[in-house]
This record gives sequence, structure tokens and C-alpha cells, in this order.
Amino acid sequence: MDEVVLLDTWGSMFGMRAWIALEEKGVKYERKEEDLSKKSPLLLQMNPIHKKIPVLIHNGKPISESAIIVQYIDEVWNHNPPFMPSDPYERAQARFWVDYIDAKVYPTWNKMWLSEGEEHEAGKKELISIFKQLEETLGDKPFYGNEMFGFVDIALIPFYSWFYTFETYGNFEMEAECPKLVAWAKRCMQRETVSTILPNEKEVYNAVVEMKKNIET
Repeated sequence: MDEVVLLDTWGSMFGMRAWIALEEKGVKYERKEEDLSKKSPLLLQMNPIHKKIPVLIHNGKPISESAIIVQYIDEVWNHNPPFMPSDPYERAQARFWVDYIDAKVYPTWNKMWLSEGEEHEAGKKELISIFKQLEETLGDKPFYGNEMFGFVDIALIPFYSWFYTFETYGNFEMEAECPKLVAWAKRCMQRETVSTILPNEKEVYNAVVEMKKNIET
């Protein structure tokens, strides 16, 4: 029997990727929630370079970085429909867009969240433009993997539970700006592997408010 452990923390869009991937593949695993203000010896041992979640531990061997973890899960538990397309070019494109999400979404949100005035407005406009680009990339397809819920979908859907927070801090409406992207998110939420994992959007917002208070004090 494989021994699979996921080191994760509540509300992490990156941890949710690994969690969703495990559920999609029907893997038996143990999820251990980390307190990032007091990292466990196990986390520090398993991810000594970055010291952050998520970490997948498979038979005692650690795999770090959420996108790498999802691809690893897809390759090891390949008995179910794959996350990645069979065509090499389409696989390369999927990796490109996940890299784009990782390079753009969270860093831009962080910049907007922690700034005021002109910098805040610039961050807001940039964040909206990123989601518009992702909406354009989706086009009229039901999922990023066409008919298949796949790698890019798994990478992006955890941000849906943060949309309310983005909207509230940025004073805009995602559905008005990116209606097709919101419709895609709602399709993803029809999957039990997604809807049972993503946290309530208001709880995420409240946690972010508390986090900002702590930063400011």
C-alpha cells in the first residue's frame, strides 16, 4: 500500500491544487494541516529549501511546489483520466498557462492588497487584466482542457474561493469583468472534488482581514 501524506494549510490556493488532484485520482491519503506561524518539524524536514506548503510525501519521499505535485500525481496514479493532454504541444501550452497563473495572480493580488492610492489602483487594473487574459485563453471551451477538467483547471480553480476577497479589496465585480471565467468556475464547482474542498469565500475574506490587521499592528 502506498503511504501518501499531504502537508497543507487552510485556505491556501496552492495546497488546494494538490488536494483536488488527489481526490480526482481517488488516492487514499492523510492530510495534515500546518500552522505556518509555527512550522512543524515534519514540514521543515520534508521541505528544507523553501519551508512552505504544500508538500506531498509519497512513501517517505517529499515532492514540493504545487504544480509539480499535480503533475506527479497525474504520472503516478495514471489509471484515471489524465490531467495533461496527450499532445506534446498542448501539454506545453498547459504548463505555460499554469506558469502564467503562478507568476501573475498571487503576486499581483499581494501588491494590490498591501498598497494604497495609485499603486493600489494599478494593482487592481493589472489583476483584472490577468483574469481577462485567462478568460480569453479559456474562450468558449467548457474547461481549459477542452471537455476535460485538467491541469490548468486544477491550478486556477482554487482562486475562486478568493474572488470575493479580490472584489472587496479592489472594489470591482468579477462577474461583470469576466463573465465567462465565473461561468467556468461554477462548472468546476459542480465537481464534488472541487466543491467539498474550496472554503467559503466569506471565511477566506475574514481570514485575510485578520491577517492584514496583524500586519498593520
